[in-house]
Amino acid sequence: MRDASTQLEDEVRELVRHRGVDPVRDRSLLRTLVSDALDDYDDRALRGHVPPLADRVATGKSLEDVVGGLGPLQQYLDDDTIEEIWVNAPEQVFVARNGMAELTTTILSQAQVRDLVERMLKLSGRRLDRSSPFVDATLPGGERLHVVIPDVTREHWAINIRKYVVRASHLDDLVALSSLTPAAARFLSAAVTAGLNVLVSGGTQTGKTTLLNALAGSIPPRERVISCEEVFELQIDHRDTVGLQCRQPNLEGAGEITLRRLVKEALRMRPSRIIVGEVREAESLDMLIALNAGVPGMCTVHANSAREALTKICTLPLLAGENVTAGFVVPTVATAIDLVVHLEVDVAGRRRTREIVAVPGRVEAGIVATTDVFRTEGGRLVRAAGFPPHPERFAAIGVDVVAVLADGA
Repeated sequence: MRDASTQLEDEVRELVRHRGVDPVRDRSLLRTLVSDALDDYDDRALRGHVPPLADRVATGKSLEDVVGGLGPLQQYLDDDTIEEIWVNAPEQVFVARNGMAELTTTILSQAQVRDLVERMLKLSGRRLDRSSPFVDATLPGGERLHVVIPDVTREHWAINIRKYVVRASHLDDLVALSSLTPAAARFLSAAVTAGLNVLVSGGTQTGKTTLLNALAGSIPPRERVISCEEVFELQIDHRDTVGLQCRQPNLEGAGEITLRRLVKEALRMRPSRIIVGEVREAESLDMLIALNAGVPGMCTVHANSAREALTKICTLPLLAGENVTAGFVVPTVATAIDLVVHLEVDVAGRRRTREIVAVPGRVEAGIVATTDVFRTEGGRLVRAAGFPPHPERFAAIGVDVVAVLADGA
């Protein structure tokens, strides 16, 4: 005999099919259908036809999670203290909380893992099979999904769901979270408004995308913003913005749209600003060309320091082809990048800004020259001696950058 939860799940799924409800997108209506099914079950229990429910509230939540959510994983999506969820094997479900990994008590079956992945990919329109064993996708709640299957993995499907616990639409939001000092926030806000090109660097889970989103909050409202990403992650609160994302090849291996293509297409869309979610390969060349074309922009890159980020940006464009040389790239980087903001996660698991470095536009002995605007001393971000390039751009928007930085000192 089937247990109560299985019976109720079948009844709710039947109600969903009969009413033509999308249980993922219309959670309020799903909640109503679950309540109706529970009321009907309680009536039958009063007549002695079925055993009573031990906990109606818990049963209802479980039904909503199974039918309209991610089943056993939904509790972790609903927990705002959890930053990321990953599955190494059906019996190994991990979460990250405050930067620390935890092995959960959740145990799945192979069938549950496949069903969860299929459900998540159905919403994204992306595919996963032996010919395409990797997939990147965005879930309806904005979480980023990454899945790898055998034979690329040894035995089990590997799943990562990266949440965006901190949703910062402006730099003040990061100040409130102690990720950025008020003085540094004022300076960065003025720099973005003035049209300086900003490179955000840091390791994994240091908050690069969050900072990029917050920096975009300082873009003047009359400007047109075009963003280019592998999968949609940015949530730019701007009245004139278009988001572009890459596309995987189809079953015939055709139709792929790369990040390089998106950056090139963005230049045809009358942008006032271009934002590239992250540069990893040859698309860095197209980004540099766009910035040198007079279109202000921002992007992120994985690196261990601001200076290493510049070195990486000088190296990645060389992947574009043999005709691209360091003699072209290095001076291009020196004139295209104005500021590098480097992020880190401290020993307590807190995300913070470690340094803000200015690029004055010079190359010395084949290396892009830099100067510190803010640096970390004694665990706090403080004013250094450097100044940003293009003071005339600050003056054009009525900002005295010397005075702004003097306040920071």
